[in-house]
Amino acid sequence: MRIAQVAPLWERVPPPGYGGIELIVGLLTDELVRRGHDVTLFASGDSQTLAKLEATAPRALRLDPTIQNPAVYDMLHLSKVQERAEEFDVIHFHTWIPPFQLTEYIKTPTIYTLHGNFTSEINQLYARYRNHNFVSISNAQRQDGPDLNYVSTVYNGIDVSAYPFFPEAQTPPYLAFLGRMSPQKGPHHAISIAKQVGLPLMMAGKVDPVDKAFFEEKIAPHIDGDQIQFLGEVNHEQKLEFLGNAMATLFPITWQEPFGLVMIESMCAGTPVIGMKLGSVPEVIDHGKTGFICNDVAEIPDAIAGVSQLNRQQCHDFVKQRFSVAKMVDSYEDAYHKTLAESMSRNGHRRNAAVLAL
Repeated sequence: MRIAQVAPLWERVPPPGYGGIELIVGLLTDELVRRGHDVTLFASGDSQTLAKLEATAPRALRLDPTIQNPAVYDMLHLSKVQERAEEFDVIHFHTWIPPFQLTEYIKTPTIYTLHGNFTSEINQLYARYRNHNFVSISNAQRQDGPDLNYVSTVYNGIDVSAYPFFPEAQTPPYLAFLGRMSPQKGPHHAISIAKQVGLPLMMAGKVDPVDKAFFEEKIAPHIDGDQIQFLGEVNHEQKLEFLGNAMATLFPITWQEPFGLVMIESMCAGTPVIGMKLGSVPEVIDHGKTGFICNDVAEIPDAIAGVSQLNRQQCHDFVKQRFSVAKMVDSYEDAYHKTLAESMSRNGHRRNAAVLAL
């Protein structure tokens, strides 16, 4: 199958540090290549991939201070997809806002993974183009969205072999928090919880410009280098040590997060996760076995006290069974075939019939 993967240009694929969408795109793309598919990745020029790379911007927009108008590169990015559309059997978009106005005129079947949450503004757009092909990344994600043409729900996956198992937490114990320093991710709650239970908290993540004021007001004053430590952005190896040695990872989100990749990364390393009962959390954590799901922040201290009763091997095995790259790519291949079958039924494309016969 000839497949185009279209990534955002904001981060490279895969990201050097924090960047969930780009990590998933990288894992999906490389595994499709390994399975014999002819894949082209539309991404920033510093991306690393087994696929053919089609780049517009020389490097990730977030890391390029010379770029003054990022939207120009986004437009050029999508123009390249349009120009080459007939070369592919299916085009898979991972961009924040799908370019419906462009793909309305592309004959090649398209599919959109919804990596973000729904807002009232975005719902207006999706309602206008609800008949396109969509993939949700959790069942919870669909609750706030309009009545879209969902092809499937495909959970994000990780390369389990890239996450060594840590059978024991570090002594003395500490709590971990990994994510953007934004109100939605709840780092301020993580700090409050750590102080309440008297445990050290190690935090890592990026500070986007939009969150700078929040960080300086709500987070920075509490960073003392002792009980509350901030590591900044960490690379993959640093992330492994940081998560794997923790007694528990806190996930005190304040929004309906469609899928928290941090949860499966932590559990894969053997570290239980304590999260809020919001968004995809109940679909990702096996309550009482791989972590705890709390109704509010006030329940989290009691949940921390119960972490010692959880089996770290069970956390790792749970991710291996449910959230592996292989399982994710199996599901995406099924979604591609469904999309092609629907296109053939609707339009009678002979090319699609040939692909489905493979």
